Amino acid sequence: MSSSERFDPYALSDFARYYGFHYAMIDPLALVQDVLIDMERGLRGQSSSLPMIPAYISPVSRVPLGKTVIALDAGGTNLRAALIRFDDQGKAQAQNTEKAPMPGTYGRVNPEQFFDKIAEVTIPLIEKAPQVEGIGFTFSYPTEITKDTDGILLGFSKEVDAPEVIGKSIGQGLRDALARRKIPAPQKIVLLNDTVATLLSGLLSIPPYEGLGLDQYGVAPGPAVGLILGTGINTAYPERSIPKIGFASATAPQIVVCETGTFAHRYMGILDREYDATTKNPGTYTLEKAAAGAYLGPLTFHILKQAIRDGLLRFRKSEEFLAWPALQTKDLNAFMHAPLKGEGPIGRLFDTDEKDAIATLVYLTSLVTERAARFSAAMVAAAVERLEGYDPLAPVRIAVEGTTYMIYQGMRRALESYLHTILVSGKKRFYVIAPVEQASLFGAAVAALSS
Repeated sequence: MSSSERFDPYALSDFARYYGFHYAMIDPLALVQDVLIDMERGLRGQSSSLPMIPAYISPVSRVPLGKTVIALDAGGTNLRAALIRFDDQGKAQAQNTEKAPMPGTYGRVNPEQFFDKIAEVTIPLIEKAPQVEGIGFTFSYPTEITKDTDGILLGFSKEVDAPEVIGKSIGQGLRDALARRKIPAPQKIVLLNDTVATLLSGLLSIPPYEGLGLDQYGVAPGPAVGLILGTGINTAYPERSIPKIGFASATAPQIVVCETGTFAHRYMGILDREYDATTKNPGTYTLEKAAAGAYLGPLTFHILKQAIRDGLLRFRKSEEFLAWPALQTKDLNAFMHAPLKGEGPIGRLFDTDEKDAIATLVYLTSLVTERAARFSAAMVAAAVERLEGYDPLAPVRIAVEGTTYMIYQGMRRALESYLHTILVSGKKRFYVIAPVEQASLFGAAVAALSS
């Protein structure tokens, strides 16, 4: 590798190709085909890096008007609850929203204590609206959804200390907690993950065709795809055929969660493999480690350190940078939004005469971001291709939630650009893409009315 103290984009691109992380090394159309093959294998129950998990929920294009449901959202360190009412135009309105610490985040709890805490935020809502149609419960931890739309907990993140809850049915646990307090539970308690909630929220909030009244022509609105691109990455879409559970319906598809982060792509370079070996789960979640927020900072840090060792990135405090134990994605993102301000842990490393080094760091980081965007776009495009999306009057609605998509420097613009390029190649596909707000609560409410 050649070295230079001057900013040299040609040498940096050669560096990226040598170590296998340049975005141009990825053929996006071939990648989509790889994803589609693994999706089909997962749907058939064959060996696949995409498990293709049935949600046992059908998407709806319209919700019953004037109905009220309870929406619960458990994820991270918070538990949220609200009454969601659908007005006469089908718009969701959140009322009596409450937020409480997630049970187990302030000391270990047993199953009874865990579900009693959830019941505590649910009971006031039942008392305010005793005629609720059901409870939709977005449970953003690894959960196996059952045919009766309950969910069996497979594991918690490190924030929640409730090991005895693992293996329990979440919906039934809430029913039992309500029964202990002599509170009748609504007939339906529907468990879903956050990607399904995002999809359902997109059906509710993203107009199928901006400014055009379709109902007078009897055109059904297009389907929806859900994308989470935040700490992790995942996609969900409605599927008409799931052979492994004997499901087939051309008119009433079922939502499938792809578990996109587990996809085993074929574009891992030398530095990807080195970084993967340092993670808690080497050899797994290879797509997530290349594209999602939890990993973009640490992976880029590993790449930048190699650039220093190869002499492509030079600045006076480079040894200090090499000695850092880690680089968080939020710190890298803050720097990328304002690289010349000289602020934050990265900005303070550079003297005022080291703009070439700053340019080098920004350039290499941007290459990693571009590749992440190309990966993410291909995963979404594969789901859209399963849906075909050829009808210009019923475009596929892509609903997105996640801070990496929304605020990571360069990500949204690049992802949407790559997605457009992929979906108009060959046969043009029609789609709209937009972020959705309060997806976990609103999507849970739709699930309570649609399952």
